[in-house]
Amino acid sequence: MTNWKLIFCNLCLISVMSASFGLEVKMSQATVEVARGDDVTLTCNFKPKSPKNDLIVITWTGDADETSGEKVIFGNYYSYGKVDIGPDYQGKAVIETDLDAKTSKLTLKQVTLKESRRIRCFVQIPGDIEGKTADTTFLLVQVAPSQPLCKVVGTAEYGHNISLTCVSEEGSPTPTYKWERYNVKNVPQAFPLKTTEKDGVLSLVNVSMETSGYYICLSSNKVGSAKCNMTLSVMPSSMNLATIGIVAGCIAGVIVLIIVIICCYRKRKQKQKPKDYEMENPMVEYHDNPPLENTEDGNTDIMAITEEGTDKACIDDLKNHFDYRRGSRDDLDQGGRDDLRDPDDRRGSRDDLRDRYDERRGSRDELRDRYDERRGSRDELRDRYDERRGSRDELRDRYDERRGSRDDLRDRYDERRDRYDDQRDRYR
Repeated sequence: MTNWKLIFCNLCLISVMSASFGLEVKMSQATVEVARGDDVTLTCNFKPKSPKNDLIVITWTGDADETSGEKVIFGNYYSYGKVDIGPDYQGKAVIETDLDAKTSKLTLKQVTLKESRRIRCFVQIPGDIEGKTADTTFLLVQVAPSQPLCKVVGTAEYGHNISLTCVSEEGSPTPTYKWERYNVKNVPQAFPLKTTEKDGVLSLVNVSMETSGYYICLSSNKVGSAKCNMTLSVMPSSMNLATIGIVAGCIAGVIVLIIVIICCYRKRKQKQKPKDYEMENPMVEYHDNPPLENTEDGNTDIMAITEEGTDKACIDDLKNHFDYRRGSRDDLDQGGRDDLRDPDDRRGSRDDLRDRYDERRGSRDELRDRYDERRGSRDELRDRYDERRGSRDELRDRYDERRGSRDDLRDRYDERRDRYDDQRDRYR
């Protein structure tokens, strides 16, 4: 047992001695914080095993970050005096190395969030590969949070579960988020029961009218802060609103339909025309009431005539005649009623009506004769048009005949010209 302990202690001593005599690399700071847009210088100290070395290569790189997952190369330094700067950092990165002081410095100008990562210094010396050949420092580029974006995830209706989200696109260190709630009078209010808040997400369960309010999200880090606000209005379920709208629409449609039917019925009733006046089998009714006065001969009449088959003009005349007699009905006496029952008077009125009907019927016949005359004139115009159209066709045929004659003359001219040319050729 004692021998095993001795062997273990010797191994540990050998490892410590080898490490103490190997290459040692160490960054001057474990963490460096700088504001975005400023310049920063990182220092790397190295101690080789041998004080004199033919070649020393120092490489500055940036480890892959969580956002992009890409590695960054700032540049390389060679002990014979050459410095290679990465293509993305030309004019932005500077590497200075002092071999006597055994230090190398990396200067970054106007740093951005891209440089906010762990920076590594790696020293390579041929023949000196033992010990610690690299060391890192974390460069934290500080950026105030950008204006956060607040929005509602879900449907803000009664009984639903929704979430209020708050996110800043920029911010280093990573911003923290805090939600607050206010009423109309700008007085802070507590969140409803079962509300949870995590990483800028405010979860609201079984929302109702009481959940409505004014919500503010504060995004902050040690550099600065920003906030966004929104008004949450929880409404009744859209299904209930749709049902109410459908019922209201049906009721309104029924009312409009009833109004249209009534209007159409009245309009149709007004457009009904009286039947034509017919002299065959006239129907006459006599009434003792109401009393009427005959202003022309002093006799009283109580005759009311109702005839079927009259035209509109005749009915108007009867109405005027009835109104004229009715205006003086208060002065009628019983004696005038007896005179009105005289058959000769009734027969005279019937003859007058028949004469008026004959006159109007004669006027209607005259109008029909005029219509026939105009129709005959229209037929004559159509016949003339057909005759002129025929003449136009004849002119077109003549034109075609003359055009054919002209073509024949052209052909004859061409034949004579050919003969003349032939004779000329023979003469030559």
